[in-house]
Amino acid sequence: MNFKKSLLTSAVVAAVSVSAFADPITLRVSSHYATEHPTGQMLTQWADDVQTMSGGDITIEMFYSSSVVATTETFDAAINGILDCDATGGAYQTGKNPAFQFVGDIMGGYETPWQQYSWLYYGGGYEAAQELYNANNMQLIGWSIYGQESMSSSTPIRGLEDLKGWKFRSPPGMETEIFKELGASPIVMDFTEIFTALETGIIDGADASGLYNNVGLGLYDIVKHATYPGFHSMPSDHMACNLDVWNGMTDQQRLIIDTAWQKLSFQIAMANSKKNAEAATELKAAGVTLHTWSEADRAVFRQAAQKAWDDWATRSPEAGALVASHKKYMKELGLID
Repeated sequence: MNFKKSLLTSAVVAAVSVSAFADPITLRVSSHYATEHPTGQMLTQWADDVQTMSGGDITIEMFYSSSVVATTETFDAAINGILDCDATGGAYQTGKNPAFQFVGDIMGGYETPWQQYSWLYYGGGYEAAQELYNANNMQLIGWSIYGQESMSSSTPIRGLEDLKGWKFRSPPGMETEIFKELGASPIVMDFTEIFTALETGIIDGADASGLYNNVGLGLYDIVKHATYPGFHSMPSDHMACNLDVWNGMTDQQRLIIDTAWQKLSFQIAMANSKKNAEAATELKAAGVTLHTWSEADRAVFRQAAQKAWDDWATRSPEAGALVASHKKYMKELGLID
């Protein structure tokens, strides 16, 4: 056998060997995003990336807009085998364990997506969070973080003093505790009630989403003030898969899924940073005032947030472990003393 034929034979044997150990799999993955939403479109690209890189060895069957089960039930659906993976977010599972707050929205913690990503990959966060997920027979693959959210208001919100008595729509949970500590009056209400409540003056403002998304929601047709960049909330979505399903994959299959997810997650952060900057320019031109909080006011907010973290840390051992991990890393970054 000549040298070229020998190389070809070796390549064929290698390919056969790989396929023999990598049984094709189909993963059923559910997201709360719609197909037309920018993140939904990126999830479609993620599914295509996985299938392409695996040479068809992995097929992703995506379900959008929580079409199989409700968003809050997606995690359990993956645990119980109705789905294979959950592409929603840990914050929806705080009723299962308060620790999920600290993988869903740390509130007042990191100032950029990159700081928060670095905790996950370089600050011991992946290992700390994995204990929580594995205890629920799930494997955390990674996060997607679109950036800081912006508060929207009919009155100026220039800093801490403007929070006194400020009535705003808040999601339930830890956020209400932090803002009450600072003198605000958070009112928990459904997302769909925000517009009527702003128009009728029931609330002065709202915590809805990031600046670009708030423009899309039409909030600045009603109110003319916003914080930018944000400081109070930076939620993370996750990709988490049934642990038995994950362990049943080959190393190659797991690496492909993880690598494709990192591409998606980092591009979500970059794309939204660009969109928020463009929205800020347009809003200022349209007469909306954007308020950037001082470093001192952000530090005071973070102190109030830490008080809430410490309380939540007492609610489960896993919550305590995650809070300790975050605080240790934030000290290394110089975000807290």
